[in-house]
Amino acid sequence: MRFVVSSSDLLGRLQVAGRAIASKSPVPILDNFLFSITGKTLSITGSDSEVIVVTTMEVNESDKDGKVAIPGGKLVEYLKKLPEQPVTFNINDETFAIEIATVSGKNNQVGLNANDYPQLQSLGGESQSFSLSSDVLLAGISHTLFATGNDELRPIMNGVFFDIEPDGITFVATDSHILARYTRTDVKCGFKSSFVLGKKPAALLKNIMSAGVDVKVTYDSKSAIFEADKFKMTCRLTDGNYPQYRSVIPTNNPFRVMVNRQDLSNAISRSALFSDGTELIRLELSSNSVNVMAQDLDFSCSANEVVACQYEGEQMVIGIKSSYFSNIMSNMNSSDIEMQLSDASRAVIVLPVDKKENEDELMLIMPMKV
Repeated sequence: MRFVVSSSDLLGRLQVAGRAIASKSPVPILDNFLFSITGKTLSITGSDSEVIVVTTMEVNESDKDGKVAIPGGKLVEYLKKLPEQPVTFNINDETFAIEIATVSGKNNQVGLNANDYPQLQSLGGESQSFSLSSDVLLAGISHTLFATGNDELRPIMNGVFFDIEPDGITFVATDSHILARYTRTDVKCGFKSSFVLGKKPAALLKNIMSAGVDVKVTYDSKSAIFEADKFKMTCRLTDGNYPQYRSVIPTNNPFRVMVNRQDLSNAISRSALFSDGTELIRLELSSNSVNVMAQDLDFSCSANEVVACQYEGEQMVIGIKSSYFSNIMSNMNSSDIEMQLSDASRAVIVLPVDKKENEDELMLIMPMKV
């Protein structure tokens, strides 16, 4: 088998598929890329057995169809050091010996039998599918992924929940300390369903999915397939029942704080430098200001900053974990935010003031004991 391909185009495709490959795989063949030629189309697959990413590109020349598993690490590093030029692959179909020829020279290595590479699993007969813009998918993941958990005992919390409704889709993530919910009403699925997409495949989609393309999502009870232009990802879904997230969002919140997001975020970040190991920050709410306070008794240091705000409610002091709140602030785009609360012991709701059409965003943070 022989084919010729652009070095820069190939490197770009390898970097996409390579994100699925684990740094240390117990299965040796998963350190390789699967190359498959059909006509003048080259399909490149990377996998860690849980996630399979396939991307395609056109080759300049090809003498016949075929496939081979090619070691990934050296090939990517070699192409990074190579200027743009045609690269010729000559592959022995029996021994899987690979010769890679360029304008300035050539190198040799040995591939593996492609039949030993994990194959894409077909979905069951009860699969469902819907389509949405990649912009919606990326926004949903970007606004929620940071709130996923890392608890091995509760894997269902370590992913993004897709709550599918006939007239919209909601993305949810929570680690039980913070919760992020992002809803789009411009996606018409036509049915009610749900699944949990694990953290790694969600992050892969966020990092490698192109903007402005249509994405087809097909899934059953165990796996999901995301397909877009020159891209296909198959992954296992997280098994289990996702928590009833709606029940933890308080609905009676008479007290409201309107404040500039960046001003409050900066004040909390600076004050956090003087907090103790718990990262406890005290927010003292009054009619026209938020006092941001932190202290570390062990090192006799403290901080107190004042941020202007509009507050409707009783004067109170609430405790928050600085890193949690900073994550929420950095994943909201609105210049001003509204905080809704009822008392210092109940969850604080954070909403954007600048809302977009067909979009609803909500963040929630559980308070700390002051």
